[in-house]
Amino acid sequence: MELIISLVVNGLMLGSLYAMVSVGLTLIFGITKVINFAHGEFMMIGMMLTYIITTYLGIHPYLTLVFIIPLLFVLGIFVQKFLIEPLKDSDEHIQIFATVGLSIAMINLVLMIAGSDNFNTPSSGMRHTLGLGPATVLTGQVVIMLCSIFMVGGLHLFLTRTQMGRAIRATAQNRNAAQLMGINVSRINMVTFGIGIACVGVAAVLLSPLYPVNAQTGQSFVLIAFVIVVMGGLGSITGAFFAALIIGLVDSFAGFYLGSSLKDVAVFGIFLLILIFRPSGLFGKARKLAHVS
Repeated sequence: MELIISLVVNGLMLGSLYAMVSVGLTLIFGITKVINFAHGEFMMIGMMLTYIITTYLGIHPYLTLVFIIPLLFVLGIFVQKFLIEPLKDSDEHIQIFATVGLSIAMINLVLMIAGSDNFNTPSSGMRHTLGLGPATVLTGQVVIMLCSIFMVGGLHLFLTRTQMGRAIRATAQNRNAAQLMGINVSRINMVTFGIGIACVGVAAVLLSPLYPVNAQTGQSFVLIAFVIVVMGGLGSITGAFFAALIIGLVDSFAGFYLGSSLKDVAVFGIFLLILIFRPSGLFGKARKLAHVS
């Protein structure tokens, strides 16, 4: 029983990390209908910036949030305005190619500047172990889980209780009707893209004290993030959160019982089973964020 509890706790911690990476991705898709293949690279950029600011300013990694969130928010708006928006009338695959090209460009830019070395952000106490019953976790993992819950709850309140949030949901439901009601759809797309990238920036900062970063780091997370977004129901923030927890639990149990070489088989097996019996995902009715809960 102690082993089961330990695996569950560690699975939930891992799932919370996946949720933080995936929430911004599903928000972007739910509103702009853009599949952002550069999402992982934005996280990598956030982790690189966290390393640089922490190393050269000597501050706690978490304090870099005051720099990283606005920087990535503006970067997201810039990408939406000058890369995605001009392609809005093109075929969907053109936008996909654009984000794939952006991903490759960001990776190679970092390789040119920093090389392929790993960079370790100072842990600043985030690697201290805590006992949660029979389970042992890191302080940083607990912070990630709490912030993941706070982020999902905060986005839900933002989308349901604010004027901008209502405009975002209206745009997701019917873009033409929203535009006829005076909503600036292009502005909504830019703000949404910026928020989505800022969310992955938060994940980058919280992850930095626990994991090294290099030019390829984002690719380690983006595939599982796409699995979670599809599994939870395209565009559903709540679905992405619970799907991430499920994937984290499957990863934890499969890693222990099947070994690291086979755990991905279990993860993608569960993913395929869910899509077979529920093709729209766990929260398919929330695809357009109209029913976010």
